[in-house]
Amino acid sequence: MARLGINIDHVATLRQQRKTTYPDPVSAAAMAEFNGADNITCHLREDRRHVQDRDVRLLRETVQTELNFEMAATQEMVRFALDIKPNVVTLVPERREELTTEGGLDLSLLGDSFTRSIALLREAGIIVSLFIDPEPGSVKLAHRMGAQAVEIHTGKYANTVRADDKGRELERIREAVNFSQKLRLTVHAGHGLHYHNIQEVAAIPGIESFQIGHGVVAQALYIGLGPAVREMKNLIEKCSS
Repeated sequence: MARLGINIDHVATLRQQRKTTYPDPVSAAAMAEFNGADNITCHLREDRRHVQDRDVRLLRETVQTELNFEMAATQEMVRFALDIKPNVVTLVPERREELTTEGGLDLSLLGDSFTRSIALLREAGIIVSLFIDPEPGSVKLAHRMGAQAVEIHTGKYANTVRADDKGRELERIREAVNFSQKLRLTVHAGHGLHYHNIQEVAAIPGIESFQIGHGVVAQALYIGLGPAVREMKNLIEKCSS
């Protein structure tokens, strides 16, 4: 049965719009865990547009399940990760102009420094996951570079409207999951998933967890964070069982 990870970045985004102390993403993480979240995800960006250093340090002290730390593979972020030692580091692409992460890593453009970063994190006992598009070539390179896990980018599936196109994207995800399993990579998935499109992806065998932020935080505006987390977890468990 697949697990649910809650990304609290969008709680921090709301806080930073007014530079207040609320809503607190650390408190949101605790409430998400209390209501069944299996891990907490946060992304510390270079420009600190939402999550702050303080948030990550407090999350490392307070998260009771598992902390998944998303970051770009910069020297600054590698040093930070080695200092706080999250359970999992997910390396993601990052551009200042983007509103949110727009796609998976292009591993073919990344060289020895990227591979060294993976090795350094692994030597510290941190599980390393790479955020990639659902492509066999990316899965193969992730394995070759030493990653222990991949997170399949589901954004193209989530943004597709036509049924035929959605079916093709689902098949791409399914093939990437199967290939990852053959290489003994743990598989996660996320981006753009919400209450009306999670069902078909959650039914794909082999995905260990889903990382969801915006969809759950948006639903929480109407029904509260606790019920929103429980509703999403119930959907995932029902479809993946």
